[in-house]
Amino acid sequence: MFGTRPFDFKSLSDFSHLEKRVQLHLKKVYASLAMSMIAATAGAYARLFHSFFRTDFTFIFTFGLMIALMMTPHTPANVGKRMMMLLGFAFTTGMSLGRLIGMVAAISPDILPTALLGTAVVFVCFSLAALYTHKRTYLYFGGLIGTGMTVMLCLSLANIFMGSRLLYSAELYLGLAVMCGCVLYDTQLIVEKSRRGDDDFIWHCVDLFVDIVAIFRRLMIILAQKEDNKNRKRNN
Repeated sequence: MFGTRPFDFKSLSDFSHLEKRVQLHLKKVYASLAMSMIAATAGAYARLFHSFFRTDFTFIFTFGLMIALMMTPHTPANVGKRMMMLLGFAFTTGMSLGRLIGMVAAISPDILPTALLGTAVVFVCFSLAALYTHKRTYLYFGGLIGTGMTVMLCLSLANIFMGSRLLYSAELYLGLAVMCGCVLYDTQLIVEKSRRGDDDFIWHCVDLFVDIVAIFRRLMIILAQKEDNKNRKRNN
């Protein structure tokens, strides 16, 4: 009637421009990512509800597992071992998030589901944007992302001495924008690496997992800050 095309839901799953080998590789990456998210959820749950897992040295295990994963070559014989390392890395990362989740939930229980939904929407939308494009446009984001991370580091270092709430908020929002760019960049980079024969789906999963965690962490803090400001205004 208005000359518009009806929306076709099948087009959302049309990745015919990607080679079959690349599509199979992406399935492995996202399947590993789903398992990692389950492991991270288990880690956060363990930190929140079991005192045995409440340690401040979780980062040591997380860092150690990442180094071990990097140093273990990607071979068919090592797939099972590296997958266990990946799940262990995700579990300890979830444990690290557990403390922040507990603090945020104490401010408002509604923040957690909102942050989860926001992270899912952001990740899905930016991932699809990277997968649907036929060009390598987002690979050129590497320079911008590097610059953004450098600025974030400078703001963080400056804020150690200044203790400015404004600088902290600027670093927080800039970090969120940079990590959204990372989803675009990393997704397209995974596709290009797969086309060139790099089939290390476990390490590619780590790239996306780190992006998701960074986005989720920042969304939680931003929402918690807004809720805290609301509570202060009500009390005043």
